[in-house]
Amino acid sequence: MRQLENVLLAAERSGASYADAREVWLETDSLSVKNGQVDTASYDSSRGIGVRVLVDGCWGFAATSSCSESDAVDAARRAAEIAAASSRAAKHRVELAPVKPVVAEWEGPCQIDPWSVPRERKVDLLREACSRARSGGDDIVVASAFMKAIREHKAFASTEGARIEQRTTVMSAGVRAIAVAAGEMQQRSYPGTFEGNVCQAGYEWVEQLGIADAARRTGEQAQALLSAEQCPSGRATLVLGTNQLALQIHESCGHPTELDRVFGQEASFAGTSFLTPDKLGNFEYGSPLVNLYADSITPGGLGTFGYDDEGVPAGKSDLVRGGVFVGYLNSREAAAKLGLEPNGAMRASGFDRMPIIRMTNICLAPGSGSLESLIRDVDDGVFMDGIRSWSIDDRRLNFQFGCEIGWRIKNGQLTEMIKNPTYTGITPEFWRSCDGIAGADEWVLWGVPNCGKGEPMQIMRVGHGCAPARFRNVRVGVGRW
Repeated sequence: MRQLENVLLAAERSGASYADAREVWLETDSLSVKNGQVDTASYDSSRGIGVRVLVDGCWGFAATSSCSESDAVDAARRAAEIAAASSRAAKHRVELAPVKPVVAEWEGPCQIDPWSVPRERKVDLLREACSRARSGGDDIVVASAFMKAIREHKAFASTEGARIEQRTTVMSAGVRAIAVAAGEMQQRSYPGTFEGNVCQAGYEWVEQLGIADAARRTGEQAQALLSAEQCPSGRATLVLGTNQLALQIHESCGHPTELDRVFGQEASFAGTSFLTPDKLGNFEYGSPLVNLYADSITPGGLGTFGYDDEGVPAGKSDLVRGGVFVGYLNSREAAAKLGLEPNGAMRASGFDRMPIIRMTNICLAPGSGSLESLIRDVDDGVFMDGIRSWSIDDRRLNFQFGCEIGWRIKNGQLTEMIKNPTYTGITPEFWRSCDGIAGADEWVLWGVPNCGKGEPMQIMRVGHGCAPARFRNVRVGVGRW
């Protein structure tokens, strides 16, 4: 921390009215097995310092992978030079919403250190999962199992007096089966599509997932999809499982509530947002059942932390309340523009990236009842789950999703399996059609490890919690039903 204090002093001496510095240590251990053979066994690590400064109301940023004091101080000076140069052409000056600086430490949950578990034990588990997945059908050509551990230590200091250290451990695991026959391919994943499921936890998370126990069923479903009926086409009642619903929340709820998109700061790459400031507090985003919130305090979430990369404390804030759009994900700068309170959504993917507004854990509050009760109230519809493909426009309005698996719903019962299930919609129309959300007992917190945003690109880990939900009169499949 003392080195960061020297960095801040150098920034102030170079003309900065504000500066913050982050030192980040990151370790990643990845392991995968494909058809019984080790496919990936890699270890990566990085360490460096990033410095962000304000000079004449403009940002400057510089980073170094050398943690020597001289190189870190030089990065601060370069950041100040960049900010000063930018200020000569600036049309607007940055103002930061106030935040109380703190001196604090925070550490995420980890019961079993992943690095303490022998690699041979991990490989044996992945091989067992592969073997069971391949036993699910004669047409399974690829069975893979995988796990990844991430360990991060971050130190943050600001000229306002903040001094914060945070440590996190992230663990993921999963199994996937691919079946091929007669020129067709089908895939099934457990527990979900993106790296299985990802949690801020230690190796205990792998033990809890039980990927070997679920592997044969995963293979059997991939095999069965080859001969399943095609997804019907037309308007239908749609029930979504939590894995797919998490992605729906990510794309049509999380991204459009990022306030930098609203201001056009992501327009050249990730797009804009239909949730313009005039809609705040009065726009009917969804049905009265829809309550969405940003949460960075729930244990285990990939968007959980003690403080964001501006030193703003973690918390929980509403985005949609009773179907009405009421809040954004913001930064100190963006919050000041609209007179809002900062809600801790500024994060950087590493020491060499400047923080930008990112999702934390964007969650759909549970309703009541169960998935069974949602289905029981459907005469003719479709249940879909598992992520296969997705597309959404740059304002986050028009979307299309493809799922791994589906079942027809007839007279309140799941009946035959269907393959290649898809659905399309327009974000507010879709969420306004929500007339049922299962209860807290079926609420699942999913980890999404691959959210891309920014130029240069930043890959961020975020979370989404939800229970199964029902939507009426949704267009499914293609053509007419």
